[in-house]
Amino acid sequence: MDCFYNYGANIRKHRMDLVLTFANRTISGDGRDDVGLFLVSGRFDDTNGECYWTKTYVGTHDVYYRGFREGKGIWGLWELGSDSGGFHIWPLGEEEGEHEHESAEEPAPLEAIAAQTV
Repeated sequence: MDCFYNYGANIRKHRMDLVLTFANRTISGDGRDDVGLFLVSGRFDDTNGECYWTKTYVGTHDVYYRGFREGKGIWGLWELGSDSGGFHIWPLGEEEGEHEHESAEEPAPLEAIAAQTV
């Protein structure tokens, strides 16, 4: 998947490599960004599109994410203590913000690259 995040009002995008799997209302995956390697564990609600998960950096700290599925992408906010910022995730190979008609089927595992902002 393609993905980026930013810090607060800063518009600089920070990219991350990210692989997510959506199954049985759970989200799992892993990735890497400029902070380091991380694991992803969380849940999604297929009725309202809400997604929430924890990004755990191996041996260090957790970052909490909450977003909403729009088309094939997920937009939302991350939080780490008093710090926060936005993020956007979309399928690898599609343009940022490109939307396709949503299917009623459960989403398949997706591979993405994420961007992040500092």
